[in-house]
Amino acid sequence: MEHATMGPRRAGFWGRLSLWKKILIGMALGMVAGTVLGPDAELLKPIGTLFVNAIKMLIVPLVFCSLVVGVTSMQDTRKLGRIGLKSLVLYLGTTAVAISIGLGMGTLFSPGEGVNMAAADSAVAAQEAPTLVATLLNMIPTNPVSALAEGNILQIIVFALGLGIALNLCGEKAKPAVQVFDSLAEGMYKLTELVMKLAPYGVFGLMAWVAGTYGLDILLPLIQVVAVVYLGCVIHVVVFYSGLISGLGRLNPLRYLKGLINPAAVAYTTSSSAGTLPASIKAAREEMGVSEGVSSFVLPLGATINMDGTALYQGVCALFIAQAFGVDLAFSDYLLIIATSTLASIGTAGVPGAGLIMLSLVMTTVGLPMEGLAIIAGIDRVLDMARTTVNVCGDLMVATLVARSENELDESVYQRARAHAAVQPSAA
Repeated sequence: MEHATMGPRRAGFWGRLSLWKKILIGMALGMVAGTVLGPDAELLKPIGTLFVNAIKMLIVPLVFCSLVVGVTSMQDTRKLGRIGLKSLVLYLGTTAVAISIGLGMGTLFSPGEGVNMAAADSAVAAQEAPTLVATLLNMIPTNPVSALAEGNILQIIVFALGLGIALNLCGEKAKPAVQVFDSLAEGMYKLTELVMKLAPYGVFGLMAWVAGTYGLDILLPLIQVVAVVYLGCVIHVVVFYSGLISGLGRLNPLRYLKGLINPAAVAYTTSSSAGTLPASIKAAREEMGVSEGVSSFVLPLGATINMDGTALYQGVCALFIAQAFGVDLAFSDYLLIIATSTLASIGTAGVPGAGLIMLSLVMTTVGLPMEGLAIIAGIDRVLDMARTTVNVCGDLMVATLVARSENELDESVYQRARAHAAVQPSAA
């Protein structure tokens, strides 16, 4: 017993802190160190560079393995295939809309405008962008191995999706390969978790360099970034999701919004779509009338591939970083951001640090300076709470619409659920 109690004591104050708190402390200490050291804080930049390199190391194998596993995990029976297709179309479609809203909010409010972090190496990102036709043609890799080696994200996504579909069609013969990819994906998830433990130190090094080189003025616009992301999230749920419930489902959107209260509260406080699944399934069945079969399939699928909130956050943050570093994005870059965020959402949802991983994907695709990642990492926890809530609200919206289309929605439960909840709030 004595030995059992010494472990937590040995861990100390730092060991007991959650990762997001460590990142905030790292950011604060980096700001102080940068302010004190001034230009000499560049000596600390290699610490942050190591973290950025570790993030880059994860991108290709994580996305490739996760996408293959995500596609092969879908059952191939006729009904589940039909429900899965409907869910997938809705999830990817709403993600594309979410990233578009994020880009629109970033363009409208310009949170990074006036922040002068333009670096010499950022001029590379402002080179002439490829045409839309060239981008579409370039999505199909002529050499998948070369695409993996070069880190061509769109080509990797397309190849992984094709391979996953092919493995599904092979049936029993493909099971050994699927198990290999499943094991590799689990290994990548664990490696990502380990790398993210380095985040506080990487953020400390980069923030010290940022504060020492550019001063504390860079930190003031972060408040505006948070405000813009939260406003975009509210618009996406209240206007877009409710509009789909009303337009496609022909259901009262107020009932949907009221039914979201409990799972949204859990999602906001835990910042975990997977951790919110029990509350989501309970709300879907007891408050929205979604059948057990549909809710059991669509909601876990959504926790895996639906990243509307994260996509919206990427749109705002990508434009903030571009504006802060003085990088002009062409229209084709906007389309690339939408395509990358939408397709990558299949493979990176549910991964620890998924928001930062996906943001690094977007930044790599359009050539934004990776140093901007550290600035966003400092406020990532606050943004994570909002984007997870949107993800969960989207899961419930898709489950409701799919159940409605399959005649597996009990409308009497949907219409009266909140009346019962109001009488018995403790039951929720």
